[in-house]
Amino acid sequence: MIQQRNIALCIILSIVTCGIYGLIWFVKLTDETNMVTPPNPAGKPYTSGGISLLLMIVTCDIYGLYWAYKQGEKLDNAKAARGLPTSNQAVIYLILQLVFPVVGWAMMQNQLNEMAPPAQNM
Repeated sequence: MIQQRNIALCIILSIVTCGIYGLIWFVKLTDETNMVTPPNPAGKPYTSGGISLLLMIVTCDIYGLYWAYKQGEKLDNAKAARGLPTSNQAVIYLILQLVFPVVGWAMMQNQLNEMAPPAQNM
C-alpha cells in the first residue's frame, strides 16, 4: 500500500543527509509506482526499486534517464486506470532527470500522493 509523503520534507531530508535519503526515496518511489500501475501487458514484472537504484549507479545515471521516462508512462497508466485525468509528463521527467532529478522525483511523488488513500488520524 502506498503512503502519502510530505514532498518538502523529502527534499529537506535529502539535502541534510547528503543524498542518502534521496536514494531511499528513489527506491520507495519506484516500488510504490509499480504497486499502483496496472500489470504489464507483456506479463513481465516491473523493475524493483533496489534493482533500479543499482542499475542507475552502475550505468552512471544512464539508466536513470530511461527510468524517469518509464515512471512518467507508468504514472499515466495508473491515473488512467483510476479514471483520473492524465498528463503525459514522461518527457518532462526525462529532462528533469538530466538537469535536477529531485524536482522530477517531487513531481512524481505529487502524482502518487493524488492516488494514495487519505491519511488516517489515529
